[in-house]
Amino acid sequence: MASSSMSSSRTTESSWTARQNKLFEEALAKYDRDTPDRWQKVANAVGDKSVEEVKRHYELLIKDINYIESGRAQHRNY
Repeated sequence: MASSSMSSSRTTESSWTARQNKLFEEALAKYDRDTPDRWQKVANAVGDKSVEEVKRHYELLIKDINYIESGRAQHRNY
């Protein structure tokens, strides 16, 4: 289960559809950190998210990755 800080950050984040997440991920793969105007290009690729929203979404993604890689995330038995 996620920590309360992670879940509270999720509730304050604007809603992202599966399609927007897919477009976001594809844009991140296309535009690396050396790309001029990277965040504007990512926002344009997603469509209806601002530069600030895609930056925040990226920050949350990095937090989630770091949390998982730290070994603190519980693995589910399916």
